[in-house]
Amino acid sequence: MALRCRGRFGMVSPLLQLFVINSYSAFKSVKFKTIIAKNRFILQLNCSAMKHIYLVLIAALFLGGTVNAQNTLKGTVYESGKSTRMPDVFIRDNNNKQITITDDKGNFSIHTETGHTLIFDSPGYISDTLYITDLAPKRVEMATKLITLRQVNIISTKQSFDAHKEYPEVYTRSKVYPLSPSSWFSKDARDARRLKKYFKREEEERHVDEVFNVTYVESLVPLRGMELENFMTLYRPTYAFLKNNNGESLTVYINDSYKKFMTLPANKRSLPKLTSTGKSLQ
Repeated sequence: MALRCRGRFGMVSPLLQLFVINSYSAFKSVKFKTIIAKNRFILQLNCSAMKHIYLVLIAALFLGGTVNAQNTLKGTVYESGKSTRMPDVFIRDNNNKQITITDDKGNFSIHTETGHTLIFDSPGYISDTLYITDLAPKRVEMATKLITLRQVNIISTKQSFDAHKEYPEVYTRSKVYPLSPSSWFSKDARDARRLKKYFKREEEERHVDEVFNVTYVESLVPLRGMELENFMTLYRPTYAFLKNNNGESLTVYINDSYKKFMTLPANKRSLPKLTSTGKSLQ
C-alpha cells in the first residue's frame, strides 16, 4: 500500500507533495524575477523621461535668460561734467512702462528694446531723455537745476501723481514675507523697496512745493524775481519741519529766514548759474 499523508494539499503522496512544493517555489521565484525586471524597465523609462524633462526645463531657463539678457540695457548715471555717480535716479521706459532706479554706485539695468525712449529723473536735476539705438552699456550725465518761479507754478497746478495707482506692482514686490527668501534677497524685491522709498521722498517734496509756494512767500516778504527765487531755494523748509509745525510757525520761519537772507553779502544771496546741460553718451 502506498503511503499517504494529509497536508495543505490534501491526500497526496510524499513524492507528489514534494514535486508540487518545489514547482510552486519555482513559480514564485520566476514571477518575482519577472516583476523585478518589469519594475526595472519601468524605472529606467521613468528615469529617461525625467532626464528629458530636466533637459527641456534647463534649455527653457537658459533660453529665457538669454532673451532677458538680450533685452536688458545696463549703464551708469553721473553728475554732468563730474565723476560723481548718482544713486536713486528714477528711470522709466516710455514705451513698455518698465521702471527701475540706480543703485548706490549709480548703476542701473532695465528691460527695454531699440527704438524705445528712457526718461531719467532725480530731484534737483534736469530730467534727461535717452533714445535707445543699441543695447551697449550707457553713460548718462545729469545736470543740476534751480527751482524757477515758472517751475514752481507748474508744480502747484499739476495733477497730483499717485505712485500707488501708477505702479502698484512696486508696492506688491516690496513686501517682505518671513517664509520667502526671495522677498528678502532678490534683486527685484530690493529694487522695489528702493523705488518705494523714492516715491515716498517725491511725495514729500511735492508737499513742500504745495505749502512753500510763490504766492504765499510773496505775501510775507518784499522779494521778487530772481531774488525771490534765490531766497526760496536757499531757505526751502524740509518735509519734517512742515509736518511738525503749523502755518503760524511757517510764517515765523519765513520772516526769520528773510532777515538772515538780507544780512548776507550780495554775492552770497545768489546761486551760481549753470551753463552745462544733461547729456547721454551712447
